[in-house]
Amino acid sequence: MSLAYSGLHMKAHFTTVVPVTLAAALGSYLFYRYVCCKTPKKSWVNLDIKKDSVKVVDSFDIEDIGSKAVYCRCWRSKKFPYCDGAHSKHNDETGDNVGPLIIKKKK
Repeated sequence: MSLAYSGLHMKAHFTTVVPVTLAAALGSYLFYRYVCCKTPKKSWVNLDIKKDSVKVVDSFDIEDIGSKAVYCRCWRSKKFPYCDGAHSKHNDETGDNVGPLIIKKKK
């Protein structure tokens, strides 16, 4: 009789322990996902400008600039390397604060 009682007791014990263990594991996983998702995910900055190059580098002679030049720093400009104001939409969508690089001659 004690063997049958022991088997029933073990079965009842497992039916309690298994759901509690699964709930604790699921809760831990969800907490981990919540904490990890709080940090911003790293992503590509340059989405489509000269993707066949190892590194995108544009250089200009200061004499060729004229009185003022406005260069893109968000990589979203359709006129890259020149700024077309695309950073405004990028900033609204992402909460970023990137703006252009403006080069002017001294007066």
